[in-house]
Amino acid sequence: MSQLPVIVGFGGINPAGRASFHHAYRRLIIDKLDPQSQEETLTDLAILTGLATSSNGQYINQDGIVCNASDLIKDLRNQLLESTLIRRIEKSCFDVENVMFNKSASLNCGDNTLKFRLRKRQMPVNIPNNWQVTESTPGQFDIEVTGQMDAIIPDTKTAPVQSAGQLPSGFEPGKLYQSRNHPRNLQMTVFAASDAISSSGIPFKTITDRVSPDQIAVYASNSIGQLDDFGFGGLTKFAALGKRTTSKQMPLGYAQMPADFVNAYVLGNVGTTGGALGACATFLYNLRSGVNDIKSGRRKVVLVGGSDAPVTPEIIEGFRAMGALAEDKDLKALDNLSELQEEHYRQACRPFGNNCGFTIGESSQFVLLMSDDLAIELGAEIYGAVPEVFVNADGHKKSISAPGVGNYITLAKSASLLRKMLGDDSLQHRSFVQAHGTSTPQNRVTESHVINETAKAFSIKSWPVAAVKSYLGHSQGTAGGDQLSTSLGTWKYGYIPGILTTPEFASDIHQSNLLLSNQHIDVGATGMDSVLLNSKGFGGNNASAPVLAPHIVKQMLSKRYSKSQLCEYEAKLEKTRLSATAYDQAALRGEAKPIYLYDHNVLQGEDLQISDQQIKLPGYTNPVSLDLCNPFEDIC
Repeated sequence: MSQLPVIVGFGGINPAGRASFHHAYRRLIIDKLDPQSQEETLTDLAILTGLATSSNGQYINQDGIVCNASDLIKDLRNQLLESTLIRRIEKSCFDVENVMFNKSASLNCGDNTLKFRLRKRQMPVNIPNNWQVTESTPGQFDIEVTGQMDAIIPDTKTAPVQSAGQLPSGFEPGKLYQSRNHPRNLQMTVFAASDAISSSGIPFKTITDRVSPDQIAVYASNSIGQLDDFGFGGLTKFAALGKRTTSKQMPLGYAQMPADFVNAYVLGNVGTTGGALGACATFLYNLRSGVNDIKSGRRKVVLVGGSDAPVTPEIIEGFRAMGALAEDKDLKALDNLSELQEEHYRQACRPFGNNCGFTIGESSQFVLLMSDDLAIELGAEIYGAVPEVFVNADGHKKSISAPGVGNYITLAKSASLLRKMLGDDSLQHRSFVQAHGTSTPQNRVTESHVINETAKAFSIKSWPVAAVKSYLGHSQGTAGGDQLSTSLGTWKYGYIPGILTTPEFASDIHQSNLLLSNQHIDVGATGMDSVLLNSKGFGGNNASAPVLAPHIVKQMLSKRYSKSQLCEYEAKLEKTRLSATAYDQAALRGEAKPIYLYDHNVLQGEDLQISDQQIKLPGYTNPVSLDLCNPFEDIC
């Protein structure tokens, strides 16, 4: 009997805000919420971004004025809305008007003397010996060169891509704990993993007391590593810039480091760990590892996550050179504009519409999975379940970055499993798709064909399709986590977020059997039984995951557990909800801090109690069993 992997906690941070308790989802449908829910989510953003602090149940704005939440949000509402989601790149990321680059200067002047002037920031790191330099005015240098001139001169240019999905303006995860020059990606990881764990309402020590240490796993990574100055970005360019390479840049740049940080500084996990890589499908690859572990019975608890921080000049330039990003000049041409205003940057990403490229985004998302028997035993809140994740490659390819046939297989398998589990009627009338939806002209055609052909094959007449990258941008390997966390909100508030940035859908897409909407779709909290998450990654990395609604999971578990077991579960669940709500309220007051256990309970081999039957670890309630089964009894 396979255990069902159920979602008992989720959290993170993306351009819409904090993921736990559906706050990021609520930002997407803010105008559809009741006043109290709007106020809570906007208050959370005000605390996150440093626009307010809290003391004794009251809020203090930046002017030092004490006010209640309603008055605070009344003053800050527009500012908070404008400082979230996709927008023009802010200077906290980098200055789009002054992006640094190097240009080579080479000229043989012979016996002549060449005279020119450079600004301070244009001066080479190493000034050639045959240069005579005089500071003419502050910050301006007159140069005279005789003979051969060879130099690499730093300069600046205006970024051709100036829109991105950035974390809420002012949110600095590194200030919430002792970050010690951690790359931004790993700062986000500490916040996101802590948020997911705390959102469960069950102390992790309570969970670990019920299982063996090796029945826990962490699977987390990203698609391209940490490429800011504190990671691989600094490692690869500091020497050329005359800066000192540090001892942290190499190890902290690795793409599996999100899992390593969670193990070492958040959970103290000694169980299984890993970080799968699969371009845009990376989060779903890690989810697959967790789902398979729980279904097989090898693990009882798995934390799955991803964290990507690609809003850097170098990464953006790389994708731009591929022709993948929405450049400012193309956005102008698309809407026949002479100049882009703030509202135009916010509409840069237009999945399935007339578009010109995707918009980069940053995000860190984690989900806490648990076997259904442990969830019932502990009284865990169940937000949904993931019965399977399907992964298929594209086969032979011409261009390594072009889409192929693998996604047809993953999406069709997901639909088939849902039909087997829930029936034709549920699949055809009560399921929806979270599209990869990147906003490139190629993706709008190829992915719409994948989804539309799958809908035809399973007799789905009008399949609702969401595309949350229109709000958040493309967070690379973490994109599947954005899809998952926002999908869970549909089962709480009843709306499938519309593709609001797309005024009209393109004439070349395939939509005979699809429901694409640029308005939020009201389906009710129990109107959808399932969602299919879809990812199409560079290199032929395709993944699709069917996710079951909480009301469906409840029906399924009522067949596995007795009435008395479920009554006992419901009683425990009430306490779990109180604890979870207390965490959310503490976060709304700015009192909840990330879990960061540095130099905590560090063990050495001498600390262990080892026998031929088990290993006992100080600080862990249960031992690691060495009484293993022989899986090859028939041939041993």
